[in-house]
Amino acid sequence: MLSLIGLVGGLALLIFLTMRGVDLLIAAPVSALLMAMLSGLPLLPGAEGGTGSYVSQYMDGFTGFFADWFFMFLLGAIFGKLMQDSGAAESIAHWIVGHIGMKNAPLAVVIACAVLTYGGVSMFIVSFSVYPMAVGLFREAGLPRRFIPAALGFGVGTFTMTSAGSPEIQNWIPIEYLGTSPYAAWGVSLVVAIFMVISGQLWLNWMIKRAVAKGETFHAREDDDNEQRASLPHPLISMLPLLVVLVITFFFHEQFGKSALMIALLGGVIGICVINLRHFTNMGSAFSGGALGALIAIANTCAVVGFGGVAKATPAFDTAVTWMTHLPGNPLIGSALAICVIAGITGSASGGQAIALPLLAPHYLSIGVNPQELHRVAAISSGALDSLPHSGYVVTIIRAIAGETHKQAYPAFAALTVAIPLLGVVLAVGLFLLGM
Repeated sequence: MLSLIGLVGGLALLIFLTMRGVDLLIAAPVSALLMAMLSGLPLLPGAEGGTGSYVSQYMDGFTGFFADWFFMFLLGAIFGKLMQDSGAAESIAHWIVGHIGMKNAPLAVVIACAVLTYGGVSMFIVSFSVYPMAVGLFREAGLPRRFIPAALGFGVGTFTMTSAGSPEIQNWIPIEYLGTSPYAAWGVSLVVAIFMVISGQLWLNWMIKRAVAKGETFHAREDDDNEQRASLPHPLISMLPLLVVLVITFFFHEQFGKSALMIALLGGVIGICVINLRHFTNMGSAFSGGALGALIAIANTCAVVGFGGVAKATPAFDTAVTWMTHLPGNPLIGSALAICVIAGITGSASGGQAIALPLLAPHYLSIGVNPQELHRVAAISSGALDSLPHSGYVVTIIRAIAGETHKQAYPAFAALTVAIPLLGVVLAVGLFLLGM
């Protein structure tokens, strides 16, 4: 019982500290310490060789995720920074706005984010790249700027992040444990993605219209960036590096597994350097900025994965996983619930999968669960509760990028990045149960 209190209390403290503005690199280990103490875990490595203690469990989770995914974060962040510095990201965004129209400003932001994310650009970098355009669109349309984080989060962290064929790591982690491909169960994935796009966009439009009807409008800030480039690369040319990433992953995923993602992102980096060479403002700074951005992004993720590593060592965690994996009915339901919860504990879709799948995959495969279906359920379900307030990318988008508070921006953010993906999980499991 005390271990359960520690598990719930540690998560509650992590969420509280995050919402109070405490850095995740501090909040996560402090919250994990409370959880370890209440669960009776030894705090320091002892004579048993360092296994089972708070320090060893936290650092095993932290460094393990770093070792497995650093190069993907690095190449993805550099690729995104190069797209930003060359003006390619801005060119694509303006092209989308030109075809959709100013009156559909929220939809334009979502589509711009989706195109870049599905093209292999890191969700953090996409958010940084599209945010200035989003501010301009919302300003001209007179829409409340507190909804910008929701539009960004919806575009980068839902239907594109976990869909079949996506080069985001949330779609690639299951490959290692299930022996599948990034295109696993693509038919169901397509249906779920379409559902998310339509329902999420309708909900976003409804929330904005309701706020406007109550008198909310856009409020400018002194630090808003109103500067525009004199010239941008052609939008269709700008999309070529994105196509390079997608084509390489398509043709090499079976041969190289998750390493194909590194090859694809490297191809994207080379492609953007060659294609848009004359449009760069400071290529060297883009490489440096990408490297720094990758470190920040992966460090925040590792911090909550470390928290999850401590949670995994508690007796309450084992009890919860056993209960969820032995629920009556179709095992896909239990797997979806387990991955949702673990991703929620870690505040990270990728971190949750990295902890959950080594535990869950052998069990479900041994009882005959279709690995293609399990792959897609794992990907989609990891993208739901990962967006709780303590998530690294939630904190980054709402505070670091948009300069908003959780109180102002998170309700709409949660509607689109928690509620909609949860409905997507239910739809995916239902479609699989129907034999699709």
